[in-house]
Amino acid sequence: MEIQRDASAPEVGVTKPNDSRHMVDIPRSPDAKLTMERRGQIVLIGINRPKMFNRIDPETFYGLAKAYYDFDNDSTLRAAVLFGHGDNFSRGNDVEAFSALAKSGKSFKLGEGQIDTLGRAQKLSKPLIVVVHGDTWNMGHELHLAADIRVANADVRYGQNENAHGRVPGTAPVRFVREAGWANAMRYMLTGDYWDAQTAYRIGIVQQVAPNKDAALKSALDIANRVAACGPLGIKATLKVAHLGINDSADTAAFAELEAEYVSLFRSEDLIEGRRAEAENRPPIFHGR
Repeated sequence: MEIQRDASAPEVGVTKPNDSRHMVDIPRSPDAKLTMERRGQIVLIGINRPKMFNRIDPETFYGLAKAYYDFDNDSTLRAAVLFGHGDNFSRGNDVEAFSALAKSGKSFKLGEGQIDTLGRAQKLSKPLIVVVHGDTWNMGHELHLAADIRVANADVRYGQNENAHGRVPGTAPVRFVREAGWANAMRYMLTGDYWDAQTAYRIGIVQQVAPNKDAALKSALDIANRVAACGPLGIKATLKVAHLGINDSADTAAFAELEAEYVSLFRSEDLIEGRRAEAENRPPIFHGR
């Protein structure tokens, strides 16, 4: 997925910035793929496609990018909490929807008034806390990795299984490796195996494990409120310097190469075989082409 910023004529999913710089509530409804709920100085952002296992389609992805921008530019908000409605946080990329977008020839570029939710380009200047439960796979796991602080329900099942289906992860080969260590990340990316909350805690990609979904959300909200009570200028400075400290600039080349591989694999026979095998509930037969 292309993540360069483009301020020219609107492309697919591009929205103009929120001129009021004040996020508004979006209640849960069958038509709302994302929900927004302000609670004082924090905002809750909910992924709301439970019938689709909260898979991220283009509309949801671009809507989330706009929500991140609006949060970052709302001076009344100091922290955000990302979560998922229903039984799962997110099973990741809606491959069929993004394949349709790719075949349409329309641009994947983010536009004015959006911040990349996977943190490959511009980063949020304010803290994002994520709380996950149920299936947290692929892009869902990568949204989790892009957050500053992470809380998991004990029932979470993490996955980065693109290689098992003839694809490549979108950001995990960069961020997962850096945070969990080479062998820990490769153990799961190269096999497509799933892992649980305690494993995630052991390898350092989640900071707290809660016994149930409600307790996990409460913990995330408690952390968000404690962050919001701190000095906002110091918080922004801490994030800015920390991003420099982990050498985000060195990620640019890696993400560019990963982007090229990602697009190339979308056109491969192996990806088609992976999707067909998944639909037919059988092991795929890959030929490396």
